[in-house]
Amino acid sequence: MKVCISSIVLLLISVAVVAQSALEFDQKKAEYLYHFAYECIDQEYPNKPGGVLGDDSFLMPPREIHPAFYGCFDWHSSVHGHWTLVTLLSRFPNFEHRNEIIAKLQKNLTLKNILKEIEYFNDGQNTTFERTYGWAWLLKLDEALREWETPEAKEMQENLSPLVTVISEKFIEFLEKLKYPIRIGEHSNIAFGMSFAYDWAEKYHPQLADEIRKKAMEYYSNDCKCPLTWEPGGFDFLSPCLQEASLMQKIMPQKEFEKWMKKFLPGFERNPAKYIQIAEVTDRSDGKLAHLDGLNFSRAWCLFEMGNGLNNSKMMELGVAHFNYSYEKNGFG
Repeated sequence: MKVCISSIVLLLISVAVVAQSALEFDQKKAEYLYHFAYECIDQEYPNKPGGVLGDDSFLMPPREIHPAFYGCFDWHSSVHGHWTLVTLLSRFPNFEHRNEIIAKLQKNLTLKNILKEIEYFNDGQNTTFERTYGWAWLLKLDEALREWETPEAKEMQENLSPLVTVISEKFIEFLEKLKYPIRIGEHSNIAFGMSFAYDWAEKYHPQLADEIRKKAMEYYSNDCKCPLTWEPGGFDFLSPCLQEASLMQKIMPQKEFEKWMKKFLPGFERNPAKYIQIAEVTDRSDGKLAHLDGLNFSRAWCLFEMGNGLNNSKMMELGVAHFNYSYEKNGFG
């Protein structure tokens, strides 16, 4: 249960960062919430490896297979656990637990550990490991380290850089081959992966940014009447419709996006609450059912992004309602 809740909290922190003025995320909340990420990035078990065993030599404890990202139940949760801590320290430079957090981050993000992570991705059995959800979070971590302008961050970013290069190359290679978009509400949703990767690539990797723009237009430019009322699926933590719209807002000129949006989600801007309702969670001890809290947070993320861009207060208000429901139901209010 603790691991499940910690993953949800990492998402809620992410939303609060995006929301900025829409939700108050102050140092008091940061001090309460940081320990979920802090405690899990070196908590090895329980663990869901997610890779392919090539032979008996693959049977090693997680800390040996993934010495940088072995905690937080699975690889991608460990990566965004590191992102959470970096982001908190960047936002609150005088954070009370700064030194302890930095010590943990530096212990994991060594060049030796990162090179070991690369060995796993280069192994013939696991070349697609964490595609593309974990890849996107890895690029987010790199982005956060680059923007946290401290000597410690610079060193950790340089250590991480070889893996970032591997992941960015894999991303381009995969998009070039992916003829049809992946539209589901879980990890492999390609709009989510492309959206996160684009945030990073637009600043640091023009080739990947160009590929994402090209494929997004190829996949989604002719879409219309996305069936929002079909959402959510029972295990969803992403909204296929909202993730797509959020991505297209990033890659299209404003006027073109506004025109596309009216075809893609007709009526949504006028009354978004008519089309989506807050997802209710029946059992938060079940990790899959608890995904729906993640859906509320990720929906809030998209609604804040789109509401900001479209100057739409109704989207922002609906985002706040989604956020508050899962925030309070998980005992954080």
